[in-house]
Amino acid sequence: MKIIHTINGLQAELSALKACGKSVGLVPTMGALHAGHASLVKRSVAENDVTVVSVFVNPTQFNDKSDLIKYPRTLEADSKLLESTGASYLFAPSVEEIYPESDTRFFSFPPLDTVMEGAFRSGHFNGVCQIVTKLFDLVKPVRAYFGEKDFQQLAIIRELVRVMNYRIEIVGCPIVREEDGLALSSRNARLSALERENALKISQALFKSRTFAATHTVSETLKFVEEAIAAVSGLRLEYFEIVNGDTLQRVTDWEEASYVVGCITAFSGEVRLIDNIKYKDFLN
Repeated sequence: MKIIHTINGLQAELSALKACGKSVGLVPTMGALHAGHASLVKRSVAENDVTVVSVFVNPTQFNDKSDLIKYPRTLEADSKLLESTGASYLFAPSVEEIYPESDTRFFSFPPLDTVMEGAFRSGHFNGVCQIVTKLFDLVKPVRAYFGEKDFQQLAIIRELVRVMNYRIEIVGCPIVREEDGLALSSRNARLSALERENALKISQALFKSRTFAATHTVSETLKFVEEAIAAVSGLRLEYFEIVNGDTLQRVTDWEEASYVVGCITAFSGEVRLIDNIKYKDFLN
C-alpha cells in the first residue's frame, strides 16, 4: 500500500492504472479506523482492481467546532490497519490540499437532508456532499463504499449521485458491531467505561424494539425505545424516528412502506452516537 498526501500524486498514480483498464474502488473515511471501516475496504478490494481509502477529517461537515477538535486522528494506526486489508492507496491530504480556498458550493436534497441529522446538525450534509464530490471528481471510482450505520448519509449520497449523474455505483455495507452489540464507531474511543456500558443500552433497546414491533404499533414502538433510553441516567436521547427507508419520512403504520428503519441518536455523557435498525426491508 502506498500513502499519498497530494492530489497531483494520487491522480498521477490513478491515471496510469486506468490507462491499463484497472477498475478503482473508493472508501471515503475520516480516519480513526476500526473493523467497520475494514469491512468496507475488504469488500472494495474484492470487487475492484484498485482500492483507494481516503483519510480526511473534513472540517466543513462539523457544525460543532469542539467536536472537530476532539475527533480522533490516528493516521499511523490507520495505515497499519489498511495494510492488512489489501488496500492499494491511502490518500491522506491536508485541509489546505483539499480546500485551497473556501468551498462555497451549496447542496440541498430535501426532504432527505432536512430531517433527523439535518434538523440537528445545520450544514452537516452540505459539508458531506462537498467532500464526497471532491473525492468523486478526483478518484473517479467505479464504485464507492459507505457504511449503513450512517443511514441518512448513505441515502443522501445516493440521491447526490442520481441528481449529479455520477456514473458511480454506491455500495452500502452492513453495520459492524462489537460482540455485545455496540455499533462500531470512531467516537467509541472517547467513551469512559461507564459511558460505554450506558451506550450499549442504545443497541439493546433497538434489538428489543424489533421483537416488540411485531405485535405493536409504530407509535407504541417509538414510545418503547424512548422510555428505554430515558430509563438510563447516563443517556440523553436526541431523536428516535421510524421512517420509510427510501424517503426518510416518518411512517405511522407498518404497512405504509416495504422498507422501514428506526434511526436513533443519543448522547452517552458528551459523546454523540448514532445507530439504526431495520424493522422491514426488501428481504421480508
